[in-house]
Amino acid sequence: MKKIYAFLLALSFPALAEIKVLKNFTLIDGTGNPAVAEAAMTIENGKITRIGSAARMPVPPGAQVIDLTGKYVMPGLINLHGHVGNTVDMAQNAKFFTRENVEKNLRTYASYGVTTVLSLGTDLDLIFQIREEQRKARPTYTRVFTAGHGFTIKGGVGGTPPGTFNPEDVAEIPADMKQLAKDKVDIVKMWVDDGLGKRKKMPPEMSKAIIDSAHKHHLRVAAHIFYLADAQQLADDGVDAFAHSVRDQPVSDALIDSMKKHGTWQEAATLTREASVFIYAKPPEFLNDPFFTRGVSPAVIATLNDPAYQKKIAADPDFPKYPGFLEMAKKNLKRLADAGIPYGMGTDSGPPGRFPGFFEQWEMELMVEAGLTPSQVITAATRNGADFLREKELGTLEPGKWADLIVLTNDPRANIRNTRSIEAVYIAGNQVAP
Repeated sequence: MKKIYAFLLALSFPALAEIKVLKNFTLIDGTGNPAVAEAAMTIENGKITRIGSAARMPVPPGAQVIDLTGKYVMPGLINLHGHVGNTVDMAQNAKFFTRENVEKNLRTYASYGVTTVLSLGTDLDLIFQIREEQRKARPTYTRVFTAGHGFTIKGGVGGTPPGTFNPEDVAEIPADMKQLAKDKVDIVKMWVDDGLGKRKKMPPEMSKAIIDSAHKHHLRVAAHIFYLADAQQLADDGVDAFAHSVRDQPVSDALIDSMKKHGTWQEAATLTREASVFIYAKPPEFLNDPFFTRGVSPAVIATLNDPAYQKKIAADPDFPKYPGFLEMAKKNLKRLADAGIPYGMGTDSGPPGRFPGFFEQWEMELMVEAGLTPSQVITAATRNGADFLREKELGTLEPGKWADLIVLTNDPRANIRNTRSIEAVYIAGNQVAP
């Protein structure tokens, strides 16, 4: 009898919703609209249900009220170019791709305000299980999107990175693409580069076959590129995105026209990636910055302080060229942005020396150095990222969307480095950091 009564009681009084009300903050919603002072936000079961004036916002019975007087609230950052799970300290190996290491990376991203990351082409099959678990529930660490196994060629850039397909013939591509379609990857990744002449480059007939095969499965393709000529060929062939900047020379009007014609994104400029190949020739300024050191191991600090490691970096025969490549990437980002090409924020973080979370914060600073305004960069790293992922419930802080957000002490519109003044990070309405 007691069991029947309890069952009837449960039917009559369903579980109360989890409700939070954030109030008295300045809202930067990610849409590009002006900020709203003295704002309030109601979050129910992880999603935003109402945004309005703190003075007029009703507080539902039983709601948790969080007073954020004097704080700034913006959407969580979206990194459109990362690599999760393959690195421990300063070593990269497919054997490191474990649940423990992937989740550690995603929690590190979250602690820096990066609430979504697109992992581009070096993932093992475990990533699909983790992604599925997140999508069936409310994630407790950074949301992961994935390209699964990317396409490179034997002897190509990166030396066939872990988790990649390495076709030797165009005829192999349809079967590989069928597997990616079955896995429901969020995008297809390919590498088209020769590492400044040191490696084999994927031939144009193969990259075109990848694009055509992906499009038959309604999948989009992002390409790792370096040279303007390759970017032009790929844009003309209908590639959907560039995962890096053109770095050998200024982008041309012809490339811009082709990108507009085919809807090609500058998915990520990866300015920090360019800095990472030369900055460690001497101890970088951030090496003693607690904002950096909290996200890395003592072994990383020791390596970066090691004169032998610094000497190795400086001994690269191409070392003198690298700062120029960074400056070219900056100029090309600004040119494409001014031309109306859609762009997001991405870093290529994850491999050794490219540190998850910190690099996304640094990337935004470099984007401002490239000539973009802080507001443009914030929009690129939030709304634009969600637009690229085709995720309608992420990227901005509006009713109906997930409450993935950062609480800041200082105004990021005044200085983009203020995105580092993190008070709290929420994913799906729950505080996940600090």
